[in-house]
Amino acid sequence: MNFVSRIQPVFSYPPPSWHWVQPLFAKGDFLITEDMALRGKTKFLLSVFTAILIWAYLNYPVPPLSFELREWKRTGKFLSHGDFKIFYQDVNGTGRPEDVVLCVHGFPTASYDFAKVWEGLNGRFGRIIASDMLGLGFSDKPYGHNYTVSEQASIIEKLLKMLAVEEVHILSHDLGDTVAQELLRRFLYRQKATSKAAPYLKIKSLCLMNGGVFPETNFPTWSQRLMLNPWLAPLTRLGNYYTFKNGFGKVFGPDTQPSPMDFVDFWALLRWNDGTLVMPGLLQYVAERRVNREAWVGALQKSTVPVHMIYGPSDPVNPPVFADRYRELLPQATITVLDKHIGHYPHWEDPMAVLMAYFGFLEKVSPLTQPQATGET
Repeated sequence: MNFVSRIQPVFSYPPPSWHWVQPLFAKGDFLITEDMALRGKTKFLLSVFTAILIWAYLNYPVPPLSFELREWKRTGKFLSHGDFKIFYQDVNGTGRPEDVVLCVHGFPTASYDFAKVWEGLNGRFGRIIASDMLGLGFSDKPYGHNYTVSEQASIIEKLLKMLAVEEVHILSHDLGDTVAQELLRRFLYRQKATSKAAPYLKIKSLCLMNGGVFPETNFPTWSQRLMLNPWLAPLTRLGNYYTFKNGFGKVFGPDTQPSPMDFVDFWALLRWNDGTLVMPGLLQYVAERRVNREAWVGALQKSTVPVHMIYGPSDPVNPPVFADRYRELLPQATITVLDKHIGHYPHWEDPMAVLMAYFGFLEKVSPLTQPQATGET
């Protein structure tokens, strides 16, 4: 029996399961019981309709990958993390072999976010590494998994250890900024440890982009607020391309919106491996930011590593008050504020400006502070 024939009896009136209301109609309570029956029927049909939507959504094919996404996937590799597979890119650039950059992407996208600055990074660094976080991009997306910032940081450390990388520059964005803060916290802790016998990841510099590093100046979008509500979160799993495009487009600047093909690519990456089902679980990092604010903001304040922020001010998630807070709490760090029309994804909206700001930061700090930051003498 197919799905349609199984649900067809639902639309007959009254359904077989409602035979118990019929005797009540003959006892003088017709208007009341009829109203009850109609309400019951409405709820029943609404439940069935919702079930049909869920079934249709889960069985709706994932959008085909564009040529660019197919190439990104083809040239990448996978790391085993327990029962899960983590997608990553690891390419050699034309810069000095000892200069390695780690790119850490944001939510709800993937390492493909860095595609527009990839060539520029290739010319500056000897090696460029980027991975898709667990639950995002081409990585596995286990439903019901307890996603944490700590685990995402540990996966990155595991990847770098497997690749025999001990020293990195970090370029991060959004959720990636929070993961980078955790990596920085661990680095500072190990740097102070009395035992220097065990090797550990050394961070040469940290460049952040439009991340909610201060919970008090971070304002989730309406769709993210729905996902953070335990009662409403299930509804967000039924979103389609059009609701995604409408919500996601609002975090970009008005003049730097993704192209129609870009939107399709972002949606395809989100839908890959039923990714929309795990979005509410992944978004719990917003609550983690509040719980771990002292540790993660403290890491930036106490950092022995040069820290820079590249900031697009047309960002509803981190509005301009963020830049003021950044200067107030991190006077030793630096910041580049891009054109007023650049929003939450500066490396996608204005890749050349991001590269110029990033390379300018590296030119100023790298020769002077790298030895101190890596523990060299």
